[in-house]
Amino acid sequence: MRQSSNNVVLEIIGVTKRFGDIVANDCIDLSLNAGEVLAVLGENGAGKTTLMNIIFGHYVADEGCIEVHNQTLVAGSSEAAINAGIGMVHQHFTLADNLTVLENIILGREALWSIRQKLSAGRDKLLQISAQFGIQVNPDAKVANLTIGEKQRVEILKALYAEARILILDEPTAVLTPQEVDSLFSTLRTLVDQGCSAIVISHKLNEILKVSDRIAVLRRGKLIGTLPTSSATRDQLAEMMVGHKVVRPKAKPLSPGAPILELKKVSTNHAGNADLSEVDLEVCEHEIVGVAGVAGNGQNTLADLASGLCAPASGDARLLGLSVEKLNARSAVEAGVGRIPEDRHRKGIIGEMTVWENLISESLRQPPFLSRKFLLNQNAARTHAEKLIKDYDIRCPGPMLESRLLSGGNMQKLILARGLSRNPRFIIANQPSRGLDEGAIVYVHNQLLEARKRGAGVLLISEDLDELLTLADRIVVMYQGTLQHAPAIESLNITSIGLMMSGQ
Repeated sequence: MRQSSNNVVLEIIGVTKRFGDIVANDCIDLSLNAGEVLAVLGENGAGKTTLMNIIFGHYVADEGCIEVHNQTLVAGSSEAAINAGIGMVHQHFTLADNLTVLENIILGREALWSIRQKLSAGRDKLLQISAQFGIQVNPDAKVANLTIGEKQRVEILKALYAEARILILDEPTAVLTPQEVDSLFSTLRTLVDQGCSAIVISHKLNEILKVSDRIAVLRRGKLIGTLPTSSATRDQLAEMMVGHKVVRPKAKPLSPGAPILELKKVSTNHAGNADLSEVDLEVCEHEIVGVAGVAGNGQNTLADLASGLCAPASGDARLLGLSVEKLNARSAVEAGVGRIPEDRHRKGIIGEMTVWENLISESLRQPPFLSRKFLLNQNAARTHAEKLIKDYDIRCPGPMLESRLLSGGNMQKLILARGLSRNPRFIIANQPSRGLDEGAIVYVHNQLLEARKRGAGVLLISEDLDELLTLADRIVVMYQGTLQHAPAIESLNITSIGLMMSGQ
């Protein structure tokens, strides 16, 4: 519940933002109080990120304004937002790996004509901030050598160094272990206790209920309501987000069939990715094998290996009865592999191509899309795309839209539609629900479980441990390229998996 105006540090007043015919934000009124953590929830395309970008000056609202401490903020200026005490911690870190922590933090905070960096003064200020807020990071450490959790602390320190007292955190727990999530929440509480305020964007309802004081829910650009966290429930929030009751499915026991993916003592030498070291793994028909791990521990190499994008340097790897060494991306897809890559921008779609072109890109050589004269049947392709757009709730004006204009969540739905609609025999699902709202997550989970029921094998790589515990028949943990087989799923919980993810 909104407190007195004297306690309001940031106020969004009647903000509307349109992109062509799409209304991303529709006359939104919202406030942030001093010493408060406000969570902003919403389904894909609800307007959360657009609203935060308006606050931080990346976008200009068509109507309405932003006030900070009762002063109207200059629209479209990140510099004005920073000078007003607003700091934004992006989901994808904006750090230079070849620089130290200190160099990253003072980067851009000194005049361009300075002959040399004032490292001594910067170090003193950084150490003072670290001590004040209890955020400990070695100033001289190279960012490339930091853990994901440490990099996130550096991002927060960057904002505090710029004297931010209003923090916006976009999906802050997306790549953290459960223990690092607890550390982040402890840091947030310390910041708030010392007078800072925070807006947290997330789709993880359990975490939002744990860290926030108040919750605002957006749906299709409109503010559906705000409520105190103390009186909110997960089911209530999910229903507010998508407009109907949401129940996540759970895997029912099935007897596994014949092996589909077989890895025996497999090691790799895969340029640009963390390598595998003597990995043993088997995925069978009617089975979902979950892979947990902090980002960068070899999961992407495992996904590339299982989709024909790389070959083992040693060991034996077989997929669908074929040697992985004889496969490439095209032959793997044609053999019955469905791919949901982690990086939807770089590996999932071609942004300059239309929605319909991306949707048929893995079925292009199959009828009815390709005629005997090797001509593309665009009418059949667009009809197919329109069906998938409807079936997978891809929110866009139509199949002719350039895919780069989709929201992140709708890009993910496009990839899922393309990969799962072909009824593949083996599915590599790498972070399949990342960035999706509760309704879309339920749909994805149902699709994976249906594929399992039909006889497909699924390799589910996810940093969402609730997702793994709900869907997987077995869980393995990746740590520095090695693979640990966890105990039976019935005896696992988030804490025990988190310890294995950190190497214990």
